[in-house]
Amino acid sequence: MSDDPIRPGGMQDGHDGPADGYRRNDADHKDPVNSDQSSELKEDPWTEGAEVPPGKGAKQASGVPGDDAETLRERQRLAQLEMMDHWIGGVLAEQRRTRRWKLFFRLMFLTVVLVALFAALYSLFWDSPSATAPTQRHLGIVEVNGVIASDSPANAERIIQGLNRAWEAESAAAVVLHINSPGGSPVQSQRIYAEIMRLREQGDKPIIAVIEDIGASGAYYIAAAADEIVASPVSLVGSIGVIYAGFGFEEAIARVGVERRVLTAGENKAFLDPFQPLDDDAEVFWQSVLNQTHEQFIDDVRAGRGERLGNSSEIFSGLIWSGEQSVELGLVDQLGSLEQLSREQVGNTDWVDYTPSLDPFDRFTRRFTQVVAEVLGVSAPNTPLRF
Repeated sequence: MSDDPIRPGGMQDGHDGPADGYRRNDADHKDPVNSDQSSELKEDPWTEGAEVPPGKGAKQASGVPGDDAETLRERQRLAQLEMMDHWIGGVLAEQRRTRRWKLFFRLMFLTVVLVALFAALYSLFWDSPSATAPTQRHLGIVEVNGVIASDSPANAERIIQGLNRAWEAESAAAVVLHINSPGGSPVQSQRIYAEIMRLREQGDKPIIAVIEDIGASGAYYIAAAADEIVASPVSLVGSIGVIYAGFGFEEAIARVGVERRVLTAGENKAFLDPFQPLDDDAEVFWQSVLNQTHEQFIDDVRAGRGERLGNSSEIFSGLIWSGEQSVELGLVDQLGSLEQLSREQVGNTDWVDYTPSLDPFDRFTRRFTQVVAEVLGVSAPNTPLRF
């Protein structure tokens, strides 16, 4: 028998038996790798929660040595619940993000609608001359800006409405057409010309046209009706003529192998079809239309300018001149600017814009439609003739 005392459990003191050693390992079992990973957990960008280190769930599910079957099943169940909890948390976080974006876009759409509605109501009920016209003497400005056409801001209805607003304003010393336009529709130009001549005959106050960068073709047609025309020395003035421009694609479609099918009632109904040749008779007829429209242009310019117009044969040739040359030809009365005219008429630079304001939403949609039409190549004027 050994001298060493026997410890309870059948093992000698100082020697770890299998049972004792197993109990210590079970109580003190810790994974140093897992401990380090748990202290440095990162946030999962998908679930917005703590990131599960690789293999952690597997280790927990596998248990430790000595676990019975029931303990092992419990560990597996807890690991599955933890994985399910992380998955559900990620789904809920994604749903929250989706709801926030939907709410943001709905608020943006509502804001745009409210702004457009407010702008429309303002232009209808509050944007009136009586609310903006001062009591002191001033110039009543009407803007003629851009191409003159029925579907552009420089259309006859809008400009005529501005003319009458400025004409009826008692404190407006003069009505000023502030022109910066290359021309446009003959019909729209003639409508504005006729209205200016009607007001001019009443003789209550002067109507003066001030040309900025350009006052050509249909824009000069309008200016010719004014009592006086003022331009800068470097303004572009004139271009008294009529133009029609088109293309001929008959050879192009023949090369491609496309057959053009046009049915008409009237033998000349399709005489300007770009996919058919323009015969001599059609060209002569169309030239007569251009010549007649040109003669109307010339007659109206002479009626508006009177004896101030020069006798040069090139005035009506379609050429365009500088403001300084235009004075010599009688197309312009004097050189100057809007500021100089205001000082002459009212003693200071004071004017009020009587041009009806445009609805911002309408202006946006009009511009968007024009851009799309230009990109697609389908934009076309309402009339083939242009001043």
